[in-house]
Amino acid sequence: MPHSPYSCVLWDVDGTIADATPGIFPRLLEVLASFDLPAPDPASMARWVGPPMYESFQTLAGLSPENAAEALTRYRTLAARDGYAASVNIYPGVPDVIRAVAAVGIPQATASTKPENQVRAILEHNDLLELFTAVSGARSGEVGRSDGKADVIGWALERLEAAGADTSRPVLIGDRHHDVEGAAEFGIPVIFSEWGFGADAEGEPAAFRAADATALRALLLPTGTENPSETTALPAEARG
Repeated sequence: MPHSPYSCVLWDVDGTIADATPGIFPRLLEVLASFDLPAPDPASMARWVGPPMYESFQTLAGLSPENAAEALTRYRTLAARDGYAASVNIYPGVPDVIRAVAAVGIPQATASTKPENQVRAILEHNDLLELFTAVSGARSGEVGRSDGKADVIGWALERLEAAGADTSRPVLIGDRHHDVEGAAEFGIPVIFSEWGFGADAEGEPAAFRAADATALRALLLPTGTENPSETTALPAEARG
């Protein structure tokens, strides 16, 4: 049976487990148009995936905090109308990794700045929810606040501990610099998922990089993994 160097695994969702852009982008364009704002350049759309949407409406669209809160409300209304799990694609091989980690008894939790009810809907729709000991996401319904990555990581650890999980050796899997920076506040190493939305440089401070689900599995369950050479590790001094 494979053994893991980690006692628990935290997962980002957008860009790591799921590609929600087929639903995110049309809703985003509709909300921006409602404020008479032009559509973002297609090449920059990926910048919207990962950070809290309330924050992005300010930093990327230039809205005031008040208008950003209203934009977030409109966006969430559209998401509820469409269905939170609609137009969401799961990355190839990732569910198999989640199942393999669960099969050897390693507790798992999400740590996503996506609203928690949306995270649950996506996991449940794809028959993954029962594999997670805890689900941590942004607090839905509290418009005007911005739950950052460090917030959701903290809640994930608290919920894992409350469930009796060993959180002494956690690892976070994510695709944006927000994941790396949030995890660093807890001294948690990050495996950077290269299939996500982050630019290559965002993963430079991460402990490891994984090109695909096979490489990720080799990092999480190295003993008995057939292709450990497919993982890419950064020097120890660069690890978060």
